[in-house]
Amino acid sequence: MTEILRTSALPNKLVTAARQRPLGLVLAAVGIPMFMATLDNLVVTMALPVIRTELHASLSDLQWFVNAYTLSFASMLLTAAALGDRLGRRRVFLFGITLFTLGSAACALATEPWMLIAARAAQGFGGAAVMPLSLTLLSGAVPEKMRSAAIGIWGGIAGLGVALGPVVGGAVVDGLNWQWIFWLNVPFGIVAVPLAARVLNESFGGARKLDVLGLLLSAGGVLAVVWGVVHGADDGWTSAKVLTGLLGGAILLAAFVLWERRAADPMLPLRLFARRGYAVNVVAFTFSVGVFGSIFLLAQYFQVVQGYSPLASGVRTLPWTMAPMVVAPLAGLVVDRVGPRVLIGTGQVLLAIALGWMALVSGVDTAYATMVPPFVLAGVGMGLTFAPIATAVMASASAADQGMASGTNNTIREVGVAMGVAVLASIFASHGSYVSPQHYVDGLIPAIAVGAVIVAVGALVAVLLPGRRAVAESGSGATVLAH
Repeated sequence: MTEILRTSALPNKLVTAARQRPLGLVLAAVGIPMFMATLDNLVVTMALPVIRTELHASLSDLQWFVNAYTLSFASMLLTAAALGDRLGRRRVFLFGITLFTLGSAACALATEPWMLIAARAAQGFGGAAVMPLSLTLLSGAVPEKMRSAAIGIWGGIAGLGVALGPVVGGAVVDGLNWQWIFWLNVPFGIVAVPLAARVLNESFGGARKLDVLGLLLSAGGVLAVVWGVVHGADDGWTSAKVLTGLLGGAILLAAFVLWERRAADPMLPLRLFARRGYAVNVVAFTFSVGVFGSIFLLAQYFQVVQGYSPLASGVRTLPWTMAPMVVAPLAGLVVDRVGPRVLIGTGQVLLAIALGWMALVSGVDTAYATMVPPFVLAGVGMGLTFAPIATAVMASASAADQGMASGTNNTIREVGVAMGVAVLASIFASHGSYVSPQHYVDGLIPAIAVGAVIVAVGALVAVLLPGRRAVAESGSGATVLAH
């Protein structure tokens, strides 16, 4: 019988006996909340024009409708993972689902821009507790022999959230009202809380004192850096407030590293970064910068350049966004046989080729059929990336550190998303504009080309990751589950 032990004031104190649950129930318990949080990354983008009209929002408000979620999400990921290790991962996970659901209802009820911004921030804080802990709870809830396959399915669910975001947003804009983007989360949350409470076992990380200073430094540092990045394109990278955000964030993060080196009970054990497999976070960062920055611009391409409706534009992204839903579970099934290095490296090569291909063929009169092959190639590349990165992260840490490892990885990816949108949008703005379809294409092409180069750098880094045997040995040595 599997038992989860928590080291505390009473060594090896038994906290809870792990109940064996059907894999489908476990995946539903962690997957439904994670799907909600993933969906909300992109679902709002297609609805922004309608929200702007109905709430009389300014362009600055529109930016904050998106950024309030990204900033709060990214800044609290490490904090949520640390609290999960200390207070109980299932307990914090359930709190995150509840907060996300309440935040969604508040978004739907918003009648002023500031109300929607505040509610989006609450959603982000809730999502920050859901994303890293969903993976940690899943890893601890399934037998080791099924773990890679389960993580593959988990990656497919995340891919489904990415795939449906533009489509759901477009459908709401065309057929319903924008509030339904957020109301749809409420019934899912009502189902997810009791399901997760019933199915998932409680687990803890190492028994450490709560590193309050570490939490404040890391959250403040990430918040300041992401804030500076998302404002760089509009306000100028040398503007006072952008430089203040970037430099202030860098100082806070440097202070965080120095503090973690000397803290008796650090929230982020720096020993994680001494492991070769943890270099996968570099790939996660370059992947997010290049791919999601490109998606941000390409999603608008069909509306601005080719005149499609929001729903029609969202549907046309499906060859790209739906492919990970199919490929990610398959990657999870074979990752133990071939190793994450092969799959991650292959995925980055396919993505770099696909983005370069899109840059070559994008034009005002480009036929949609011309875009489908690189879209599919990019989707396959993303599918080969999601699950193997998660597997490599879990294998690079002991069971006690897996919450922090997952939180760190998610933070790096979210910072990469924000930076990708900001950097590629800045490149777009320096070469083109929204004045005409041709001007948009003039900015789109160099931006996507830079995205391809960034992803290609990640492909080179992937070559340095440990091979299959090293990961297998690391993973078997990292587990503390006793059978």
